[in-house]
Parts: sequence; C-alpha cells; structure tokens
Amino acid sequence: MSLSKFESMLKTNSVYFFDSVEFEEIIQHYLDSGKHSLAKKAVQLGLEQHPTSVLLKLLKVELLIFEDKLQKATSLINEIEAIAPNNEELLIQKAIILSKNDKHIEAIDTLKQILAVTDDPVDIWSMIGMEYLYVDDFTNARLNFANCIDVDFEDYSSLYNVVYCFDMENNHEEAIVYLTNYIETNPYCEVAWHQLGRQFFVLNRFKEALRAFDYAVLIDESFIGGYLEKAKTLEELDRYEEAIQNYLITLELDDATAFVYIRTGECYQKLGDLDTAVKYFKKAVHEDPLLDKAWLLLTNLYLDEKEYQKAQYYISKALNIDDSNAMYWRKYAEINIKLNFYEEAVKAFHKCLDLDDLSLEIYVGLADVLLFIGDFEDALKIVVKAKNTYRQFAEIEYRLCGLFLLTSDEKNGLIHLKNALAIDADYRSIIQELYPSVFDNEKVQTIIQNYLKATE
Repeated sequence: MSLSKFESMLKTNSVYFFDSVEFEEIIQHYLDSGKHSLAKKAVQLGLEQHPTSVLLKLLKVELLIFEDKLQKATSLINEIEAIAPNNEELLIQKAIILSKNDKHIEAIDTLKQILAVTDDPVDIWSMIGMEYLYVDDFTNARLNFANCIDVDFEDYSSLYNVVYCFDMENNHEEAIVYLTNYIETNPYCEVAWHQLGRQFFVLNRFKEALRAFDYAVLIDESFIGGYLEKAKTLEELDRYEEAIQNYLITLELDDATAFVYIRTGECYQKLGDLDTAVKYFKKAVHEDPLLDKAWLLLTNLYLDEKEYQKAQYYISKALNIDDSNAMYWRKYAEINIKLNFYEEAVKAFHKCLDLDDLSLEIYVGLADVLLFIGDFEDALKIVVKAKNTYRQFAEIEYRLCGLFLLTSDEKNGLIHLKNALAIDADYRSIIQELYPSVFDNEKVQTIIQNYLKATE
C-alpha cells in the first residue's frame, strides 16, 4: 500500500506524508530490487519529512557507499555517530567504508565492537572473516567462518570459505579432519563430501577421494561438480572408461562444455581409441573455437601419428588464436622441419626468440636448420648469440667449431673444438653428424686424437 502510494505521488508530483518506518520499507524495497535511483529519491523525501531519523540517514549512507562517494558517506557517518555511537547498522556501514579504503584492520576492530552488543553475530563473523582474507590472515578468517557454521550447519558459503583458508595454508590434513567432523554432524551434505574429496585428491589419495565423490553424487544425483571431480579422480586411477561415463553424465545434466569434451577426448586417447579422441577434440573446438588447448591436442595427436600436414593445419589454428605463445611456435617449427619446409621453420624459431624463448633448444634448432639450407653465416651469428648465455656448453662449442671452419675461420674453429672436447669429448660425434667435411679435416682429427690420448 505504501509503495503504490509513493509511486503515485512521484507520477502526480503531489506530496504525501509517510512515517519513517514506511519510508524505510519503501527504500529497502528499491535497494533489494536494484532500483537505486528510486531509493535515492525516497531517501531524499524521507529526510525532508523526518530530518532526525537515524535509520533514514543510514540508508543514505548505504546509497553513498554504493555510488562510491566515500567521503560524503564518512561525513554523514560521523554526524550519526555523535547521536547514536553504538548503533549496530552505523558500525556496519563504518566498517564497510574502512574496508573500501583498504583499512581492513580498523574495519575488523569496528566489527568486533558489534559482537559485544549484537544478538545475531553470524553476519558479523562472516564480515570479519572476509576482512581477514583481505590481509591474508587465513587462520583468523577460518576461525570466524567456522563460527558461522557452528550456528548454521547449512551455511555452505562459510564452509567453502573455511576450506579455502585451509587450502591457502596448505593445511590439507587439517581440512580433512575438519570436514570429517562436519560430516559426522551433517552426513548428507554433498558439498562437504565434495570438498573432502578435493582434499584427498590434492594429497594424491585418489581411492579415498573417489569414495568421497561417490557419496557426493549419491546424495545429489544432479551434482555436476561431483561427477567432474569423480571423473578426474578415475583418470588418476587409470580407470578411463569409468571416467568417460562420468564426464558424459555431466553432458546430460547441463550444457556441453569444451572442458568436458577435452577431458573425454584425452581419456579415449589414453585408451588408444584415437578416432573417438579426435571426435571429442573437434567437439571442443566447435564448442569454443578460441580454446587454443584443444587445437594443440589435435596437433599433438596427429604429430604422434606422423600425419604432419594435419598437425600443421591444427597448430596454425592455435597460432591464429594466440600468436604470442612461444610453445606453439616451437611446435610449428618442429612440424615444418618434418615437412621439409625449412624457411617456415626458420621463421618459427625466430618468432620464439622474439617472444623471449631463449632456451638452448631454440638456438640449436635454428642454427641447425640454417646450416641445412646452407646459410652458414646466419647460423654462425645465432650460435655466437647463444654463446653469450650458454658459455660452457658442448652443444654450442662443437657448433662454433663446425661453423667457423665452414666459413674459413680455422683459428677460431680449432679453439672452439678444444673447448668442446674439454667440456664433453663423447659428444664429438655431433661434428661427424652435422659437419662431415669438418670432421674429415686433418687438423680436426689430429686435435681429437691428441686429446683422447692425453686423457687415456
């Protein structure tokens, strides 16, 4: 009745009188409905008719906080505090402002004042717990959330927060004890069984995890999260067919996801059913064409099967999505070498270097491809560059030896040969493999033979 009367007043520009309680109900209705502009109007009119109402002023503070007008909210809080210093709602709003100003310890102190006077501490414990989370004090956060659960065992939000705190402290064994005790009191809580399973999973106690997830889905046969975790656990136990069954259940319960298609495909791949694995990987990219992991899985599968053209097609898809991923460029280089597309491989290796993938494998791979296509000078530049990072590596020294000799710099070539032999003489076969003409060089053979005799 009050709400329709208020809205009628707004439409007709009339002014009706409402008592302060009616205004509070109207404002709270608009706040709950997300109609903040109407709530703001009601606060304005309410304070015009009841300028001393503490509750209406507090509702105004709430709106100011929502609008991020924290300075104005603080000023109004100070004004109200002079009148009603121990008002519970006042202290709550004061704590919220302190929190938004990153003054979390002060917010906690303010909230603790409420605990001394409130008859309903649960929401306050929850707020204190969140403030402790902001300052990474997971122990005190956990204790406050646990207080909430002691009052209401079905406060699953607080239960998740308790477990989150255990996780952040890596106290998985303590989490298991807590959840086991919780389950003794509330044995038909699928959330608790699910969280217990997660703790066992993290500790690689997969059989115990599976038992917990079994209970979770037994209690709630539509619990998608339970089936997903159960499937992942079955994978760890190498029970891939059962894992597939559980992944497929999630597809029946909810819309398909690329994640489920990928995991199902990987299970089929481990079972050796590559055709079905491909089918599910393709379903994943159809569901989410921007999911580069799915394209990479298809790439690796065809690469393992030596179907290099298909592998090249799929790695190109991944690169179209994320061309700043050095791992994809590595894979692209590897595939193009298999296809004898050496210019493309050179381009890919250079892209890796541009993306700060400065690993030895990239330098060596690029130098060897440049050597193969006869670009000795560029190959030498790459290995010299690698030498700046990898100073005492036989892979670098033998290649410097070979490339200097191929570019008619015998002096430097022989110096690097001696360095290489001192690092790893057994690796000298790389000269014969990559630089056969250098290996046959009389001076090279003499240095190798003399070194071997000296180290016998």
